[in-house]
Amino acid sequence: MSLSTSVREERSLLQVMPLIAITRQVSPAINRCELSFHTREPIDIAKAIAQHDTYQRCLVELGLHLVILPAEPELPDSVFVEDPAIVLDEIAVIMNMGAPSRRPEAASLARALAPYRPLEYLREPATMDGGDVLRVGRSLFVGLSRRSTHEGIKQLARLVGPHDYNVQPMEIHDCLHLKSAVSYLGRETILLNRSWINPAVFRGFRLLDVAEEEPGAANALLVNHTVIMPTGFPKTYGCLRQEGFDVRAIDVSELQKAEAGVTCCSLILDDTRVLA
Repeated sequence: MSLSTSVREERSLLQVMPLIAITRQVSPAINRCELSFHTREPIDIAKAIAQHDTYQRCLVELGLHLVILPAEPELPDSVFVEDPAIVLDEIAVIMNMGAPSRRPEAASLARALAPYRPLEYLREPATMDGGDVLRVGRSLFVGLSRRSTHEGIKQLARLVGPHDYNVQPMEIHDCLHLKSAVSYLGRETILLNRSWINPAVFRGFRLLDVAEEEPGAANALLVNHTVIMPTGFPKTYGCLRQEGFDVRAIDVSELQKAEAGVTCCSLILDDTRVLA
């Protein structure tokens, strides 16, 4: 698929599409979260809950309707609903996540998605986290990471191929997920930390680099023409503003201790395809 085709689809989708965001309340066990790259620090649960509430309010202010799932006391990472599933126009794909402790998160999320999409599933031995999947139009860029494998990518390609999606694997390193290193901002623009990925796969896009001293700034969430990003990255924030983007910075510092970004706390889909 050509870049121009992807952009035409994007413009069509941005015509006040009714969107919902599935979120989940913070688990009281979040201090037992999985960590791969960060040193463990105590997470202030009350503060994490307050920050998550602010995040949800931001989504509502940007026009989204929230479907809020209750906290899962036995599943520390379950607030990060992006990882157990990806949602496309035609189907939702339920992941077999790379961390075994996180796999039980998928069951309740699948029940929440069932009214909106037919469900497909990745099966053993495949593993994949939704945070490793970046959608741009009909292209799915998928990171090969500690959590997502070649077999996962192969199975995903089989599931989405009949719906005319192109799966493009790419190597990542020194970060948890592909979306730790790259985000799509709309307007043919990719925000990236090129020290964690090879940007060659994004040939044809306009590339914006995060500030060198802000390596974690590449995770951003596009919602109805507005880019949401974490506070703490003032140089990258300023760059995006200079490039003409409407940017909102929100504090997710406690959630970042669990290797979170702003994409991982919601699963966004249009609700025009609710199943009968």
